[in-house]
Amino acid sequence: MFSKSCEYAIKVMIFIAVRQEAGARIGLDEIAEAIKSPKPFTAKILQQLARAQLLDSVRGRSGGFILATEKQITLGDIVSAIDGEKIITGCVLGFKDCSEVHPCPVHYKFKSVREFLTGTLLKTSMEELKEVMEEQDVYLVSR
Repeated sequence: MFSKSCEYAIKVMIFIAVRQEAGARIGLDEIAEAIKSPKPFTAKILQQLARAQLLDSVRGRSGGFILATEKQITLGDIVSAIDGEKIITGCVLGFKDCSEVHPCPVHYKFKSVREFLTGTLLKTSMEELKEVMEEQDVYLVSR
């Protein structure tokens, strides 16, 4: 459903949300190891998330990453930062001009799915997913 980068970005954000304590920053090595992702790939994702102002980062020995505190971060924020708006606004068949005025053959079949997905992405916060990780038997890497 999402790109591989987006899947890992969501894992990164959930891991940081769970792991950060009282402002402690989490380093690249720890993040990459925890989500079983190559360091260069993880570094690129972290850069994108920081550029999108979803993460705060500090370089150096005591540096690392924490979630940005200015707003409540949602899955929609992460998906938009990594994959853009295509999953929400793009045509299922890839047409650039697909719309309510000029729909493709499957436009209306996917309208309710898109609306549900958009609502879920916009309503699911990192705080909620952090609580799920802490309270339920779920995991971030394949077993």
